[in-house]
Amino acid sequence: MRYAIVIEQAENNFSAYVPDLPGCVATGKTLSEAEDEIRDATVFHVEGLREDHLPVPPGLSHVEYVEVVA
Repeated sequence: MRYAIVIEQAENNFSAYVPDLPGCVATGKTLSEAEDEIRDATVFHVEGLREDHLPVPPGLSHVEYVEVVA
């Protein structure tokens, strides 16, 4: 499975979430750490859904960048 992740810079760290997996979040002191943590959190989240016999949502979010010239 493949999921889009969003990583945002906060005041003193980075926070990450998976739009297609509500409640799947992670933080890290660095961008790299946040990425590693959300990767682990995603695996843990999906395993938990399966253990609870709940449906695992497909990764439907699409990520794209737009360039803005002001």
